Amino acid sequence: MKDGVPAGLVEDIAALAPSHQFVIVHGGGDVVTQYATRLGKEQRFVVSPEGIRSRYTDRETAEIYQMVMTGLLAKRLVLALDKAGLKGVSLAGPDGLLLQGKRKTKLVIMDERGRKVAIEGGYTGKVVGVNSALLDTLLTQGYIPVVSPVAAGEAGEPLNVDGDRAASSIATAAGADAVVFLTNVDGLMLGDKLATHLTPSEVSSKLPKIGFGMQKKVIAAAEAVEAGVKQAIICSGTRSDPLTEALAHDNCTVISAQ
Repeated sequence: MKDGVPAGLVEDIAALAPSHQFVIVHGGGDVVTQYATRLGKEQRFVVSPEGIRSRYTDRETAEIYQMVMTGLLAKRLVLALDKAGLKGVSLAGPDGLLLQGKRKTKLVIMDERGRKVAIEGGYTGKVVGVNSALLDTLLTQGYIPVVSPVAAGEAGEPLNVDGDRAASSIATAAGADAVVFLTNVDGLMLGDKLATHLTPSEVSSKLPKIGFGMQKKVIAAAEAVEAGVKQAIICSGTRSDPLTEALAHDNCTVISAQ
């Protein structure tokens, strides 16, 4: 991995580009935490009643989040694509209203005593609209959009949105054949066995057995399939050809309607 970009990912995209179109939605929450710490802004994380851990985003954190995601991490990916002879272009939700978000007015979390409490929602939101026409224009011209998970709120504010859910929303709006979630493991492990194929209904029944880190990806994958994407794949991004292997269903988790 160089500058946070998986070593084989860009090369694999370059190999597949003649026959595929790609939209990249990147993460990088750990890097946001590093830079926030350097700037003296302590980060707060909260846990939902379902056990999902997330960053609490006040206004200052939202600004740091946007700065790191759009000004640093997206540009690293674009530079890597450029070096491979591809045409990358970085975008975030406010650009052409690519991602429109709805701000959460309150969050229900678990306190240190294990009780449910409601707190002010901060600058966290969910994606409620995608400008697919902008993506179509770029893809038609041979560009690879690199999207940061920052949405434009209704009041013109930047919103921290979950990257996996953003990818699901974009895949749905773009009419994608597949959405691939890259992680640091082969896929969803149930017990000591890799789950190679699940339907959305099976995902729902197994959620209580899935850890919070993987849970978000599995939920986003199932949502994409339920919304019309043919398949959602969870696989390791550390392989030499991660996308080629994912599309071949090689040692990964595939979620599809059948």
